[in-house]
Amino acid sequence: MATDPGGAGDSAAPGLYVHTPFCLTRCPYCDFYSTTDAGAVGRWVDGVLAEADRHTGRWPTFDTLYLGGGTPSVLPPRDLRRLVDGLVRRLPLSADAERTLEVNPDDVTPRRAAAWRDLGFTRVSVGVQSLDDRILRFIGRRHDARGAVRAVGRLRAAGFEDPGLDLIFAVPGLDDPTWEAILGAALDLEPGHLSCYELTVEPSTRLGRRVARGEVGGPDEERGRRQFLATHHRLAAAGFDHYEISNYALGRGRRSRHNGKYWRHVPILGLGPAAHSFDGRDRWWNPRSLDRWAAGLEAGGDPAEDRERLSDEQRRLEVLMLGLRTRDGVPADAPGLSPPAVADAVARGLVERTGDRIRPTVEGMLVADGLPLLLENR
Repeated sequence: MATDPGGAGDSAAPGLYVHTPFCLTRCPYCDFYSTTDAGAVGRWVDGVLAEADRHTGRWPTFDTLYLGGGTPSVLPPRDLRRLVDGLVRRLPLSADAERTLEVNPDDVTPRRAAAWRDLGFTRVSVGVQSLDDRILRFIGRRHDARGAVRAVGRLRAAGFEDPGLDLIFAVPGLDDPTWEAILGAALDLEPGHLSCYELTVEPSTRLGRRVARGEVGGPDEERGRRQFLATHHRLAAAGFDHYEISNYALGRGRRSRHNGKYWRHVPILGLGPAAHSFDGRDRWWNPRSLDRWAAGLEAGGDPAEDRERLSDEQRRLEVLMLGLRTRDGVPADAPGLSPPAVADAVARGLVERTGDRIRPTVEGMLVADGLPLLLENR
């Protein structure tokens, strides 16, 4: 994982996101759009490049490229090369751009890891999710704990010095001591970045249907709170900066420059089925269907399923909502903030004032979605 040359990840340049919808299998908890039709990879690459053609000359230079999914690491190297080479010919990408690839541990071979480095990827986000085999089986992952450790070693050997790891907590059956052990095992791998997400049970997923039928336990709010706080304290003690609700970096320079753009309301161009875009005023999104998205492009049309123009009030609320997810917070003089309400939230330990910024505390992060309403003029 390369560090951000600027040290803070605060660039106002736009980011480029490509949704890679392919997975070998669908995880029972995942609600992101994906398909197991590997035969459609060529059509998808053609579609992404055709969609990029529609935006050629319309955007300033991008300084991040993020391939998410789905599982981008399942792409054959030749298709990934055609995609990346085609994108940089069509859209302006800075020479020092942060290039991130999401990978599944089972896909990491020495050959593929070397190919990813050769293509200029500077960061990898490894979908470890757990380092306990019982939990991995429950959430339907393809790898085991030993496979995850092996993948990190192969990535490091290929030149990714401190790969980022993704973990999930508040899983049914995951007790607090086991979660603490998982965190310890993750720290033993010496990552530069950790993303720790509380499991969300979506009704449309296989896990959601099992919960609805009473086959497994549902969300446990108190367990989620305990494990969130345990994560914060354990990683802070190890030197990690808890810079966003679910994200921790070993120093400011290892923050995700691309993800920071979402939280700071910076424009993002999204390509591929189910991708979302934002240009500072308008937002649009593509259908959650590779066939419908590709058919629109093949007919020469706009693949977007719908779009909206944000009002000034919507933009103001989004800036507050997104900024209050992060430890950088929002300006103390941000429009709409109520000084008495801010003072009350400070007294309750939900936010703190540091210089000219209002920042959520770790307790505030637990209720971040409601903070804008607590702090607004009413």
